[in-house]
Amino acid sequence: MRFRRGLATIGDMSAEHQTRTFPDPARTKILTAFFADGRLTGVPAKLSKRLVVLDELAQSFEPGVRYPEREVNEILRRFHDDYAALRRYLIDASFLSRSEGLYWRSGGSVEA
Repeated sequence: MRFRRGLATIGDMSAEHQTRTFPDPARTKILTAFFADGRLTGVPAKLSKRLVVLDELAQSFEPGVRYPEREVNEILRRFHDDYAALRRYLIDASFLSRSEGLYWRSGGSVEA
């Protein structure tokens, strides 16, 4: 019975409320500290902060799209000159996967 009431409550919620996203102040603080003018100023040493930065970089790759290494490098070069290190960090943290010279987004947050 509680389950049905819960479903009814969800059904009554306005579409605006269901799709509204709320900014995460901690995430914003980290991104502000490590990005300036759209460029990455440094890679955080602390893993939790590095994962936030990598998640932000992963947003540059469309889910389901396969990218050749050259294109991945071009995308990452927009953020930092050491694109090879960024590519490695993204792979190591499972934000990107690769096989046979192609890369694809395999992790990270997705906007609703």
